[in-house]
Amino acid sequence: LTILAQPEFSPIATAVLQRVFGYSAFRGPQAEIVAHVIAGGSALVLMPTGGGKSLCYQIPALCRPGVGVVISPLIALMQDQVEGLRQAGVHAAALHSALEIAEVAAVLRELERGGLDLLYVSPERLLSPGFLERLEALPLALFAIDEAHCVSQWGHDFRPDYRRLGALRRLCPGVPLVALSATAAPQVRADIIRMLQLRQPLIQVRSARRINLHYAMERRPADPLPRLQEEVRAARGAVLIDRKSTRLNSSHRT
Repeated sequence: LTILAQPEFSPIATAVLQRVFGYSAFRGPQAEIVAHVIAGGSALVLMPTGGGKSLCYQIPALCRPGVGVVISPLIALMQDQVEGLRQAGVHAAALHSALEIAEVAAVLRELERGGLDLLYVSPERLLSPGFLERLEALPLALFAIDEAHCVSQWGHDFRPDYRRLGALRRLCPGVPLVALSATAAPQVRADIIRMLQLRQPLIQVRSARRINLHYAMERRPADPLPRLQEEVRAARGAVLIDRKSTRLNSSHRT
């Protein structure tokens, strides 16, 4: 049975997109993914870095009742996301090993009183003793698993606890689950769907091509040092020009 998006959610999602994130319209498949997850469906989303993956779970988390739980592998990524969301007025927090005990306790209090829209956690924290049971007692908007390719047998050496995230489906069977990655081969996609027990997921695969990146090859000269020095001088000049432009723009604003 395929879960269809409810039309009445579209205006709400668009309003959140514009009011909270400042975008006038969804890009590419974002609207379809957001509507599907708001309606209670799960999804596998493969988009290149910078392609807008985060909105595919952040907006549904803000449109559905409860807290959205985001499983992320890197502290820096969590902190960056949380800081950006807070600046946009979203009640977001993260739980990770860099926090002091008092900070962890404060986040847990906020979580239990229903004061969070989004909570970012590491897979190790999520699967620590008692934490899933704590989540089970709360209204949950969704689970989002970032870097979901780590679930696969081809990628789990990075963070072995990713292989245990199938427990989410067993413990919270009615909660939508969104698996996200920049890229994943067909075999890895199949692994993700099987390991996370995604039921009739919406699958969206976008090209990994980055239009802002350019790759080129050329034959190595016998003495590469002059060419290397030339490239360094050019890069240094570009940085100096950019800094000068930034200073000029700042002075005009003030």
